Amino acid sequence: MARRSKADANQTREDLIQAAAQLFEANGYANTSINDICGEVGITKGALFHHFTSKQDVFLEIWTRLQVAMDQEAREAAISARNPDDPYSAFLAGCKVYLNHVIRPAFQKIVLIDGPAVLGMRDWQEIDHDLGHQNVHAGVSYFAKKGIVAEHRVAALAVMIQSALNGAGFALVRKEKGITVDSVYDAFEVMVKSLR
Repeated sequence: MARRSKADANQTREDLIQAAAQLFEANGYANTSINDICGEVGITKGALFHHFTSKQDVFLEIWTRLQVAMDQEAREAAISARNPDDPYSAFLAGCKVYLNHVIRPAFQKIVLIDGPAVLGMRDWQEIDHDLGHQNVHAGVSYFAKKGIVAEHRVAALAVMIQSALNGAGFALVRKEKGITVDSVYDAFEVMVKSLR
């Protein structure tokens, strides 16, 4: 039997991730088995376990990729929206990207619905904080540079703003009455612009 190349192994890993992402989005984590994932790719369980230690490990990879992609898009939007006459423009553009991701089925199902259950709320919050806090903190630090907020409030405000975004995301997932991306963004803009 011919040995598989590193490129073949990498392709198998990517195929596993793509298949699992589609299954997790469609059926949820609990209703997706390792056999389901392997069947989609046409490989054995042993091949899956060559790349991942568990189904949860596959899930974490997908969860992280979705978060990192959203984070990258938010950064790009913030850079594009920078306006020297409007110190809020970049920060709010990045926040709008997050809110738009929240209503995407894959992001919603994997990151916000199954994420806390699969990873545990504590781990979910820690990983989410590690991935998103840098951007929020940078935005609030920029407000401090512009004299909008006091420097000694930056850390606390960054934590509170990130928590507000997550709370809004969960409200969008629950489809709470009166909660839409536009209504949340409008209220968030008022909240951010009232910082002093």
